[in-house]
Amino acid sequence: MDHYLDIALLPDPEFPTPTLMNALFAKLHRVLVQLNSSDIGVSFPAIARHHLGSVLRLHGSKSALENLMQQSWLKGMRDHTEVGEAQSVPANAGYCRVVRVQAKSSAERLRRRYQRRHPEQSPESVQQRIPDSIEQRLELPFIRLKSLSTGQDYPLFIQQQPATDKQTGLFNTYGLSQTATLPLF
Repeated sequence: MDHYLDIALLPDPEFPTPTLMNALFAKLHRVLVQLNSSDIGVSFPAIARHHLGSVLRLHGSKSALENLMQQSWLKGMRDHTEVGEAQSVPANAGYCRVVRVQAKSSAERLRRRYQRRHPEQSPESVQQRIPDSIEQRLELPFIRLKSLSTGQDYPLFIQQQPATDKQTGLFNTYGLSQTATLPLF
């Protein structure tokens, strides 16, 4: 992760910044799947408590970033973005981990899943085992994506955590990792 590239969203009177970030991130996810890439990470330098900001930072080697940008994945977003050049990471950069966070958001869904796996259990015992109080609501920024396989919309909650040292690892096709760190500056 010795290079980075910023993609800034331009202000648009018709589309709010979160809508544009959703579209940009969906396009990035599709190209990372297409390339079967595990060497590109993402961060959000302008992240705030409830939104990801207007800059998507891509991290990787110079060759990995150049290969990514040679693809036509930004088609349709060119009027809404300003794409920087791949640059070296500053020497004094700290580290962060950018992770997906999944909440237990529906007790009823968890009960149905448990019941399918344990058909011998009565609905009453499943209700006691998984009470309504198990539900969690996240107060994190998120990207709204649409599953290409099921067609369902889903939120991808993202948390950017400070890290004390550099950790290597692979990134998933969202550019996120539970273990690998990215430069923070």
